[in-house]
Amino acid sequence: MDGTSESIKRVYFVGIKGVAMTALVILCKEMGMEVSGSDVSVVFPTEESLKKAGIASLAEFSPSHISQTQKPDLVIYTGAHNGKENVEVKQAISLGIPVMAHGEALGMFMEGHTQVSVAGSHGKTTTSAMIATILSVSQKDPSYAIGCGEIRGLGSPGHFGKGEVFVAEADEYMTDPCCDTRPRFMWQHPDILVVTNVDYDHPDAYTSLAEVKKAFIELQKQQVGKRITIINADDKESDVLLSTQGITPITYGISKKAQLHIDNIQFQEGKTTFVLRLNGMEIDSFTLHIPGAHNVTNAAAAAYACSTLNVSWNDIKKGLNQFGGTKRRFETVGEKNGATIIDDYAHHPKEIAVTLKGCREWYPKKRILVVFQPHTYSRTKSLLHEFASSFSYADTVVIGDIYASARETKMYGVTSEILVEEISKVKSSVFYGKDYEHVKTILDKTIQPGDIVIFMGAGDIYEWSRRYVKE
Repeated sequence: MDGTSESIKRVYFVGIKGVAMTALVILCKEMGMEVSGSDVSVVFPTEESLKKAGIASLAEFSPSHISQTQKPDLVIYTGAHNGKENVEVKQAISLGIPVMAHGEALGMFMEGHTQVSVAGSHGKTTTSAMIATILSVSQKDPSYAIGCGEIRGLGSPGHFGKGEVFVAEADEYMTDPCCDTRPRFMWQHPDILVVTNVDYDHPDAYTSLAEVKKAFIELQKQQVGKRITIINADDKESDVLLSTQGITPITYGISKKAQLHIDNIQFQEGKTTFVLRLNGMEIDSFTLHIPGAHNVTNAAAAAYACSTLNVSWNDIKKGLNQFGGTKRRFETVGEKNGATIIDDYAHHPKEIAVTLKGCREWYPKKRILVVFQPHTYSRTKSLLHEFASSFSYADTVVIGDIYASARETKMYGVTSEILVEEISKVKSSVFYGKDYEHVKTILDKTIQPGDIVIFMGAGDIYEWSRRYVKE
């Protein structure tokens, strides 16, 4: 490949149903390309968006899927399915077809646009989806690729717009765990960089928090054009980004030291309101229809990013009011026996804690039951004690078996029973649920009308919440 997308007419995606891949697939189709691809047979939260876009997926991976008669101009692959060692990717290479990991391909498609990259260990998806919604409401028609099944209030997670702005998540994970350990976000060159926080989340990719910080600084050094970095003043680890030479840092947050200061947060069931002040001057009051102070902070970051792109504060207000969240982020999927069933992607202790705190603020008098499926042995092992203390706002916790990454080959001496034992030291109502059937038995005996039940995790627990409602 020559590093440009202009000559690409036909693209094949290996791992087409992944959340990041789906957004890029839809964007490519809207660019006029012929798209196709394959994935494993399990249910993904992206399937409805792919179906609406008229994009089908071949089942499983086979060299025969990469045929010479319909030879693609490019094969894009995910690191989730053996990366460059995937049988389809190897077949493409043997046929002389150019191949790219998703992160590299995303960077290529962003070229030529004003790039808005949303980085951070937590909150990337919600913040980038807010920015895309605000820009769309203000008639900027941005391009965007956001790793979720759907953006409520906007629609598809991917779009090729006529405007100059391209909004994307900037992920610090490896480009290809098999063959390229460079952070995925290093393929981007943002004009505007939003950093929601800096945390230690990928122990298989980084040995320490210091290594994570170094990666974020390297991304910041790649900024071009406006070279504005929007930094969370409430996250002390992000302070390392305040002094990079040649960058204009802007801080936001609840902290009084933030240039864009969040004030007067109010919670009601189904609604969150807050006030923004810029350098001490009140801008306006704003309304969100998603819970949690963490999402107010995400909204402040999104608001400032859009203001740097000449969006009026009135349009920013309209966009935030229209934003309904993203699929798998505090998504109500139905009711069961009088209880509200919610699905959420949180899989890191800090994500769990802030999500449950937001739920408690919206529903102060209701019982909250959490079904959590730990994601990866390495993360569970490294953050075991943090996980144990992250459920303080829940009344009852049910822990399923650990959902291993396809990349993992070791169990690191950790099990869900060990996690249950750790949680039981600080919370009395905690159960080991093993699999869906065991979880269902526990819930059927436990839930009461009016309860809030949250299925939480990054694995196939996505299917559990919907199955429980249907059954």
